[in-house]
Amino acid sequence: MVTEAYITDLNEGDREAVALVGFAAWQSSGAFRDTHLDPAVIERVRKAFESFALEASSDVAIVKLDGVVVGWGAREGAPDYISDIWVHPQWQGRGIGRHLVEHFLDRMRGADIPIAKIATHARNENAIKLYERCGFEIVWSGTSWSEHMQIELPKVRLEKVL
Repeated sequence: MVTEAYITDLNEGDREAVALVGFAAWQSSGAFRDTHLDPAVIERVRKAFESFALEASSDVAIVKLDGVVVGWGAREGAPDYISDIWVHPQWQGRGIGRHLVEHFLDRMRGADIPIAKIATHARNENAIKLYERCGFEIVWSGTSWSEHMQIELPKVRLEKVL
């Protein structure tokens, strides 16, 4: 667990780092191994992270360690939905993802939201384990269209009663 890390809101100076961290985390995930072979998909994902970082106006939190962005998360769309949790591969497995999830759960509790939702690629075993350790349970498994990647993906949706 990284105890020196702290969460802060996204500011203008962190936007480029958010894009880089998100893309690096996506590339390191074994869940997307088959899509990494398609340069067009890779480029769409890279551009999606850049666009998100430049345009984000939703609830975005970043984790910094010694002033460097090492992870970030977002609640984009519905207020009960954690849309993004991304941790740079160099910092994965050190509690940063859990720190972000708990941050958003606290915000949801503060807003009297009864159920928290999150989704991920069905083969993203590390993310699923993290969410389950945070008290989430899988409530749906299937495929859904990824607008950013322009492909169908196997997905799971998880929920947690708050």
